[in-house]
Amino acid sequence: QVQLVESGGGLVQAGGSLRLSCAASGRTFSSYAMGWFRQAPGKEREFVAAIRWSGGSTYSTDSVKGRFTISRDNAKNTVYLQMNSLALEDTAVYYCAADTPPYGSVRVLESYDYWGQGTQVTVSS
Repeated sequence: QVQLVESGGGLVQAGGSLRLSCAASGRTFSSYAMGWFRQAPGKEREFVAAIRWSGGSTYSTDSVKGRFTISRDNAKNTVYLQMNSLALEDTAVYYCAADTPPYGSVRVLESYDYWGQGTQVTVSS
């Protein structure tokens, strides 16, 4: 069983930055693909960014390219999402998720086996 705990959310002004963290339990964290998803009120949960187990491959949705960066520290069992130049439309609950082998498509919600409880990010004008 894998437990994921997100932190780092909060209220920030447009143009500001936040760094989300997701701490994972489990001795095989380094083998997980990790993803970040978000869900705004009244909308479906959507893919934000993902990183392969080695950290060598990262993926992100077009709307956050150049602003958000996903990274991981396998020694700390933690994945991060650095969010810069935040915009009003980034307001959502952000979830981290783990995909254990065999891996699915990193952009597809159904590929992930474990989810955190979510952390709220609110961007104000």
